[in-house]
Amino acid sequence: MADDASAHSDVLNATAQGQLKSIIERVERLEQEKAEIAEQIKEVFAEAKGNGFDVKVLRKVIRIRKQDRAKRQEEEAILDLYLSAIGEI
Repeated sequence: MADDASAHSDVLNATAQGQLKSIIERVERLEQEKAEIAEQIKEVFAEAKGNGFDVKVLRKVIRIRKQDRAKRQEEEAILDLYLSAIGEI
């Protein structure tokens, strides 16, 4: 196993090894930050729920606000057309 490690380290020069290690460490830090942010978002939704807001609807509002307005209006029009076609509205 040690022979495999030394054989692999010969494949990458010192610069490439340093870059690889740096990239991996940066991704690991970002993954940690992402987990921390996800926890903060969870706390905000818990706060919203505690204040009587419907978290499912809040998530939908946030998703809608991310969309382009024209694209969203087009999708809503098509949705209305389909619902009308099957007698739902």
